[in-house]
Amino acid sequence: MRVAVTGAAGYIGGQTVLRLQDAGHEVYACDVVGPSTSIADAAHSWTVADFASGEWLWTLDKNPVEALVHCAGTSLVGPSMSDPDLYYENNFVKTKILLDHLRDRSPQTRFVFSSSASVYGNPVMVPCQEVDPIMPISPYGESKAMIEWMLASYQRAYRVQSVVFRYFNACGADSENRHGQARGATHIIARVLESIRDGQPFTMFGRDYPTKDGTCVRDYVHVQDIADAHVMACEGNIPPDVYNLGNNQGYSNQEIVNIAQQVTGRTVQIVDGAARAGDPADLVASVDHVHRQSIWRAKWTVHDMIQHAWNWYTR
Repeated sequence: MRVAVTGAAGYIGGQTVLRLQDAGHEVYACDVVGPSTSIADAAHSWTVADFASGEWLWTLDKNPVEALVHCAGTSLVGPSMSDPDLYYENNFVKTKILLDHLRDRSPQTRFVFSSSASVYGNPVMVPCQEVDPIMPISPYGESKAMIEWMLASYQRAYRVQSVVFRYFNACGADSENRHGQARGATHIIARVLESIRDGQPFTMFGRDYPTKDGTCVRDYVHVQDIADAHVMACEGNIPPDVYNLGNNQGYSNQEIVNIAQQVTGRTVQIVDGAARAGDPADLVASVDHVHRQSIWRAKWTVHDMIQHAWNWYTR
């Protein structure tokens, strides 16, 4: 198959490029920056451009693809609270440009969208199910929800087929150590491992949440498991719909720190900080729906995720 990937130099996009190549597909990649060597070698074609630019849309016209994995976008909850314009413009407005182009030129292309558990906001139930109401509490989550609503209406009106994946805290690194997160990532596993490696204090944001130890509880999913779901969706082995991707199990921030110390054999100094705006207390996935509709299963445990990330950071 020919498959396009936006945000292909990024953490999830890059892993998706690798797994698509591993599965034998021809990948057309796009990002505003150039790729690492391993990702560049895995792509058939690379376009350094914005995913809504004329250059990238021209590439799609010249190289019709059977599926497009849309990973590009701006993705930090905290900064979205202070600069929402960037998130609505870069995530929603530009995605509409891309989607309209596919609708007009290549409506048969499967559209695989990187959404987020942030669309649930403070969930009405835990674990979250796809049928639960979505009530995001940050502009980042709102921009993702807006895209989901647009995709649903385009599927009804124009028959543009889309698979939407709501990620629950992507983490880890490629199991073969080919790819991982860039330095300075904001996710807790990345932050605590960098703190351990560099001998720097780790800031725990919030200790008064209504959880078992007062710190946030989250579900984690390995970046390679996410990429494998993308591959299956591109191949038509996950039908069009909205799906949670997680492990159906929550870990508190304190538990993540404890596991990181076990994996690395090192300790980290913890500094308590204030809770961050836009962070719900408890966010765990129900993955029953994707299990019923496909053979996708999360392969890697939280210990695996932290070990693979540590392998990457200390490579």
